[in-house]
Amino acid sequence: MPTPLVPELNVTDFDVSHRFYCELLGWQVLYDRPEDGFAMLELGGAKLMIDALRIGRNFDATLTPDDRPFGRGMNLEIELPDIQPPLDALSAAGYPLHLAPEEKWYRAGAEELGQRQFIVADPDGYLLRFCQSLGKRPCGGANAL
Repeated sequence: MPTPLVPELNVTDFDVSHRFYCELLGWQVLYDRPEDGFAMLELGGAKLMIDALRIGRNFDATLTPDDRPFGRGMNLEIELPDIQPPLDALSAAGYPLHLAPEEKWYRAGAEELGQRQFIVADPDGYLLRFCQSLGKRPCGGANAL
């Protein structure tokens, strides 16, 4: 089944971003074109593309490395069965978190949906919010949003 939404992230240094996503966080390369600075990546069913700025195809010709952090005002939620492996990898590498791990419950109609989550910024500043489900409960919990 195709993934209905696949973000394509312009990156300033393809090798640095490739190492961050694949070696540090464990994303798998589905296919790549290193000569174009491009890779399609997958982790737990989530997909994203990284595309080197000024090498491959750029949809925003005005974007430069000086515009970092990229993706301001947006975070990409990546749901995993367990967020501990990427959290452990980031900790072992001494990589800073943008938001420490937390448990949050969000109101959705008559229920609350819970998740454990943290946010990390990639080398270009894109915010990645890794989360795992804590299930559902009736509305009225202490930490509901």
